[in-house]
Amino acid sequence: MATVTVRDETATGRAIDQWPLAGLPERISARELVRLRVREEVARFNADQTDLFRGLVRPTDAEATWNGYRVGQGRRLDWERQADAACAAFARNGFVLLVGDRQVEDLDEEIDLLAEPEVAFVRLVALVGG
Repeated sequence: MATVTVRDETATGRAIDQWPLAGLPERISARELVRLRVREEVARFNADQTDLFRGLVRPTDAEATWNGYRVGQGRRLDWERQADAACAAFARNGFVLLVGDRQVEDLDEEIDLLAEPEVAFVRLVALVGG
């Protein structure tokens, strides 16, 4: 089993948050890595019973804030719905996945987590008028 360090970054490379994700297979598809990351963040949110979600993608009907997404007190998120939204966001360049020093271009790409134990998710912000 492998443990990776998951890091969220701004487009300029500034780290926003990072945490270990343990118990992963040695080789995994990028799609499954995204889904497992989202499953973990949703589980943490649902356990904390807070109204601020700091996840990869915005939940439906959530208000964007400076530090995350306000979803409403007591609301529980569905990790599978969030994971599907994250995969769709990847497909439309909503975020970039970096594994080691390279960018993952396809969610079906296999990743060797023993060789590359650090992954970064870089959220991209749409330009006004662009």
